[in-house]
Amino acid sequence: MTQETKAKATAQYTAEEASKKLQQSMDVAEDAREKEYRHPTFAGLLFMGEFKPELLFPFPFQPEEDRKEADAFLEKLEAYLRANVDAEEIDRTHEIPKEVIEEMARMGVFAMKVPKEYDGLGFSQTNYCRAVVKVASHCGNVGVLVTAHQSIGVPQPLKLYGTEEQKAKYLPKFRQGQISAFALTEPDVGSDPAEMAAEARLSDDGTHYILNGEKLWCTNGTIADVIVVMAKTAPKVIKGKERKQISAFILEMDSPGIEIVQRCEFMGLRALYNGYIRFTDVKIPAENLIWDEGRGLAIALGTINVGRITLPAGCTGAAKQCLSIARRWGLERVQWGQPIGLHEEGRNKIAYIASTTLAMEAVTWLTCGWVDQGGVDIRIETAMAKLFCTEALWKIVDMTMQLRGGRGYEKGRSLAERGEPPYAVERIMRDCRVNLILEGSTEIMHLFLAREAMDPHFRRAMDLVKGKLAGSEKTSKILELLKFYSWWLPSQHVKGWIPGSYPEMGSLEKHFKFIKKASHKLARSIFYAMAKHKQGLERRQMLLARLVEVGTELFVMSATCSYAIGLKDQDAEKGDSPIALADYFCTLARRRIADHFDAVSDNDDRQANKLARRVFDSDMRWLEEGVIWTGPED
Repeated sequence: MTQETKAKATAQYTAEEASKKLQQSMDVAEDAREKEYRHPTFAGLLFMGEFKPELLFPFPFQPEEDRKEADAFLEKLEAYLRANVDAEEIDRTHEIPKEVIEEMARMGVFAMKVPKEYDGLGFSQTNYCRAVVKVASHCGNVGVLVTAHQSIGVPQPLKLYGTEEQKAKYLPKFRQGQISAFALTEPDVGSDPAEMAAEARLSDDGTHYILNGEKLWCTNGTIADVIVVMAKTAPKVIKGKERKQISAFILEMDSPGIEIVQRCEFMGLRALYNGYIRFTDVKIPAENLIWDEGRGLAIALGTINVGRITLPAGCTGAAKQCLSIARRWGLERVQWGQPIGLHEEGRNKIAYIASTTLAMEAVTWLTCGWVDQGGVDIRIETAMAKLFCTEALWKIVDMTMQLRGGRGYEKGRSLAERGEPPYAVERIMRDCRVNLILEGSTEIMHLFLAREAMDPHFRRAMDLVKGKLAGSEKTSKILELLKFYSWWLPSQHVKGWIPGSYPEMGSLEKHFKFIKKASHKLARSIFYAMAKHKQGLERRQMLLARLVEVGTELFVMSATCSYAIGLKDQDAEKGDSPIALADYFCTLARRRIADHFDAVSDNDDRQANKLARRVFDSDMRWLEEGVIWTGPED
């Protein structure tokens, strides 16, 4: 066999193996995702060309009674943070003082979302996120300690899926100061759960599981008292195919066989208690299994669907901090005869920061309100809120640093040494960058949202595409699809030209009309992409990302307009400022949407794909010459 033949054979084998592994991963993910939408989904309907403003107008503001329940707590928390938590010192020492953690525990910070019947504060999602905004705006490290414990750690999955015995045993401990964590990622496994290696084997007598494996980047893991750990359990045969089962367990961290191998160190969040953990023959009582065997990923997805809301809340807190810094510095710093914030470059940055901060706040309180009210399916909306707010904050911090110039790049304690205000822009930048990665990176959010966007079409045609139908059933399904799409597709064209009427929106009505029209174009674009690329669409990630970004922008525009109208009606002292902010945000969003639509058909994806392949084929290794390579040799 020639070298060329060997290379071709290897490439074919690799491609076949990759395709097989991809299908396995998709099967695992598909088994875990919630199949049905039992409640309305505002953003999900946008992907099908349906704009339902009645789902978010009037805006679901927090009831006054609920707000009052947390006011005193939040005042006390803010006063304590101001007086006792030195965010710069925490960043420098990489440690949150023990007395700070203990005092927050006494205040009930680690039990905000624990129901009152389990000795918790029983806060609503909105009140919890009000606390997150405050904490995250002051110190990112403390913010992550609190949210990793409460949003994805033990309290949230137990509330959603735990037994009464599990809740009664563990939830009261968080009022006493215990801290929890969530262990999913492994050294060789990130967003692909099918490759999970950690294994929990049921003992012969059925009394306990024996856990072996490793987990990486377990936030709070180095100090946690109890964690939720994901591991594969015995596979099951489902419809003739063996399927990997991933299960979730409550694990007490003083159990024998647990080793904290490493406390990981990062670019930002320098006091993060994040660890690499090894499990060797760790015994987990059988009653610590959460829900059922094989439901681990469903638990993870369900937990993160709600837990993701805290990221937009934290991002909003940081954005508000940046807005305050940019406003103050923009007026204080004079260059060429006037404040830098009043130069046109400065004004554009200030306008973006302010209007986008309003939009971030809008989607945060909208999703929180929907969680508290119930009756709305928010898995798409929380993913969009996470995607939008994390990306938006990164741009806001970058603009704030540019406005601050060298002082933005300088550490806060260095500024303080010479008597300048210690605006911590560089710390905010380091701390917020990870938000685009954790709890589903931007790229994973694109794929997740694309899957949900196409779900209505998949559900109609899945059996036909997979070849499950034959004979009269196949004919009947084809006729059914022809009947639906012969009406649905033309209607998306026709309805796109029929302007809606939204007089309650006042001067923002034009943006609601745009959203309605654009939703029909989005629905058509998704359908045409599916028809053109068929099963190959899953590999057209840039195309999917553009369509998802359009849907996200439309959702955020809708939330921002509704929120602005509500703010104006609630507080006359604000005047028309919420409307002006929303108007400008929507103007920018419409430009971005136009660019995304244009790039669906006019892009450089093919050229980029070919060029990247050549780079990986070592065709361009010469470009790496002339430097001192600091990594291992190939």
